[in-house]
Amino acid sequence: MFTIRNILFALRGDDKGVTAIEYGLIATLVAVGLIAGATTLGGGLDTMFNDLGGKMSGG
Repeated sequence: MFTIRNILFALRGDDKGVTAIEYGLIATLVAVGLIAGATTLGGGLDTMFNDLGGKMSGG
C-alpha cells in the first residue's frame, strides 16, 4: 500500500519532472517574446499601410 511517504521518496529521485518544468518555462518565454515581437511589428505595419493607403488615395 502506498503512503504519502513512499510517494515522496519515489518522486525525490525522479528528475523527469524538473526537466519538463524547465522546458515549459523556456516555451513560455519564447511565446512571450513572439507575442511581444508580433505586437510591435503589427503596429508598425498597420501604420505603414495606412500611410501608403492615404498616399494612394490622394488624401
